[in-house]
Amino acid sequence: MAELNNLGKKKVTPRVDLTAMVDLAFLLITFFMLTTTLSKPVAMDIAKPDVTDPTVRLAVPASRTMTILLGKNNKIAWYMGEDGKSIPNIEDYRQIRQSILANQRKVAGLNGNDLQKSLIVVIKPTAGATYKNFVDIMDELNITKIVTAPAIDDDHITLDEQLFMKQNRML
Repeated sequence: MAELNNLGKKKVTPRVDLTAMVDLAFLLITFFMLTTTLSKPVAMDIAKPDVTDPTVRLAVPASRTMTILLGKNNKIAWYMGEDGKSIPNIEDYRQIRQSILANQRKVAGLNGNDLQKSLIVVIKPTAGATYKNFVDIMDELNITKIVTAPAIDDDHITLDEQLFMKQNRML
């Protein structure tokens, strides 16, 4: 019988040089990173009262005004109309959307669905509120499609509002 002796020869495994493939991958990644458009930040309009002349005040009908007081422990107190003439309702962030929508429908019904006479929202963050609370309420106003820009008034929280917030442990 014949026997083959392969002791002197080594079998060479083929090798593939992947340098070109890696270069191509990095070129493609760089190309797509440079040519893509990133999402642009979207800002919401916020109106803060101008305090240059405290005697000049914008006349806003109380029947169209919803005041939202942001308190501690993620609680919200809101009322329609004027301070002292309305009893605030205490809610959390899960319930406020329904209240905003209900007040929006009520004001629209009273004014014949006139966009010039829609619901006006005044937000008053208190010392107990957090930045997250403020962002959450702004999101709720955006979701409910409030037409007028909300007014932020953290400087003019009345004594009645402060007393109510203290009594309900929200301040």
